[in-house]
Amino acid sequence: MRVVDQSLPLEGQQSFACRRVTPDGEAVFEGFHLQSEHVVRVYVNGVLTMSLTCSPDHIVELVVGRLFTEGMISGVAEIDEVWLCEHATRVMVYLVNREAVVENARMRVDEVGTCCTDNRTLSQAFLRDEELASVKPIPWKAEDIFALAAIFEADTPMHKKTFGAHSCYLAQGQRVLYCCEDLGRHNALDKVVGCALMDGVDLTACTLFSSGRVPTDMCVKAIRAGIPLMVSKAVPTNLAVQMAHEHKLTLVCAAHTDSYVVM
Repeated sequence: MRVVDQSLPLEGQQSFACRRVTPDGEAVFEGFHLQSEHVVRVYVNGVLTMSLTCSPDHIVELVVGRLFTEGMISGVAEIDEVWLCEHATRVMVYLVNREAVVENARMRVDEVGTCCTDNRTLSQAFLRDEELASVKPIPWKAEDIFALAAIFEADTPMHKKTFGAHSCYLAQGQRVLYCCEDLGRHNALDKVVGCALMDGVDLTACTLFSSGRVPTDMCVKAIRAGIPLMVSKAVPTNLAVQMAHEHKLTLVCAAHTDSYVVM
């Protein structure tokens, strides 16, 4: 896979002047750091396929991870080239089969926003009609979960500045391979998966650790990636637990340094 990244550096956060007001009416002027909100339009073989609202970093990894976890590609071997424009607002993805496109691609438009950010699938032309396969469970240790929870509680750079970022770690045992932050928890997950795919890491031996709630769409991403263990400091939904059981995904939630819950 060839990557052509022509983007200029983008600021992940901006400072704004604000007033902090206390119950007694005292007002203190101070600087406030806010997350930068960035929009990327993704074209696959020339077809506008996705619009992603995200933090302006790891954009190529985000796109590769999203195509994979949404079932549009089965791996990076199917991608010939990824091109990112100067302003990081347009990504052109060319598959190895550059002629591959559904004839009615522009007629099959569906806009579905996630509950985190305004992410949309604008064309389902490249979605594969494949049944979700179960993952292969791997052995894991309690001390690994507690170690990752300790790393997680040490916080991440953007969250420390803005308190507005989700984060996701990809680890093997207690070793963190990648950590990515984003406005949305789905994006953060896709970024670490994209990093792993581009580096040739075996996802079936990895653990995901997310900062956010785990609904079914987060479970689907982990399962489709073949990741056998998903950990969150938050909680899942009832349907997410059912899906995890059905597809043999080990789901660990409310994970902190003093306890965790195995669902």
